[in-house]
Amino acid sequence: MDDPANSSSALSDYFLSSDGPDYEVHPDDIPDTTQGRAFFVATIVIAVVLVGIMLVCGVGNCLFIASLARYKQLRNLTNLLIANLAVSDVLVAAVCCPFLLDYYVVKQLSWDHGLLLCASTNYLRTVSLYVSTNALLAIAVDRYMAILYPLRPRMKIQTAYCVILTVWIVPVFISIPSAYMASEMTYPHVGGGAHKTFCAQIWPVDQQVYYRSYFLLIFALEFMGPVTVMAVCYIQISRELWFKDVPGFKTDQIRKRLQRRRRTVVVLILVLAAYVLCWAPYYGFTLLRDFYPTLISRDKNSLVVFYIIECLAMSNGVINTLCFMSVRHNKRLKTAGKFQLRLVSFVAAKSVDDGEARTCSLRVTEDAEGARLK
Repeated sequence: MDDPANSSSALSDYFLSSDGPDYEVHPDDIPDTTQGRAFFVATIVIAVVLVGIMLVCGVGNCLFIASLARYKQLRNLTNLLIANLAVSDVLVAAVCCPFLLDYYVVKQLSWDHGLLLCASTNYLRTVSLYVSTNALLAIAVDRYMAILYPLRPRMKIQTAYCVILTVWIVPVFISIPSAYMASEMTYPHVGGGAHKTFCAQIWPVDQQVYYRSYFLLIFALEFMGPVTVMAVCYIQISRELWFKDVPGFKTDQIRKRLQRRRRTVVVLILVLAAYVLCWAPYYGFTLLRDFYPTLISRDKNSLVVFYIIECLAMSNGVINTLCFMSVRHNKRLKTAGKFQLRLVSFVAAKSVDDGEARTCSLRVTEDAEGARLK
């Protein structure tokens, strides 16, 4: 659904500057990527992914956001963090995907919407990626604190708003180069056809050191760092929920709460796995292309491979939405005669059942009035 701070088109595979070629490839010798069966297949795949993003991420996340806006019982910390993920996906689905569909599929790598929209689309895609990454990181840390330290009070609402603000402010600032370096460049179509215009992030050759430093910063700050922290959090959570015995007698209520928490954590682990599987190939390809360019072939099929890798990365938004959303029958909402579509977040539904608005420990006993903390 999103695109990191580097290239977003074929041109950036060949150039770091509009004043001269990179990797010793002359503009007239750029292979026509749009010709051949490989690009035709890639176009179909890209079209399916982009349409899927618009339908699944657009519609599904809008319903989730509407449910949070309407029903207060769903507004807990975990769901508010998931809402940031949903908002970023909706922005890409509604604003970016139509232009990308026109660029990749309809016009076959030709941008006809002006420099302002070129820069805006690149910027919004990049911001959306980093917001999604930061939101997933915040969700992992929140689950870690809630499960490993259940007796500690949850963060205050003011602190939660500060966390959410940080989730957005950091991407807004670190993504500025993706808009500033966005450029349009017209190139001759191989075979004497009409000229085409690339929309790409193009860094001048004399700023290659700055670009590489910036990319490594982004790679550490928005991929390796968050993935490492999330992995550690979920490993510790898994040890707590699956391999650590709860002292005392396990009542049915305790067992059910444990099962619900396990299911929720499994979903979050699957989301993390999907994120790594989708984005690791993209970052890996970008590292090789920009730091070890001689290791990557410059024929047109290698560009098609890049489009497929980019397509796989963008599909992460669809996977996230499918993981988080489920059709679930909620008794509380039914009793009130509300939420007729019954479409709520997987985690949101479980949070309502678990009473996640107030953190409860698994170490509970029952008295005449029901479960209470030891």
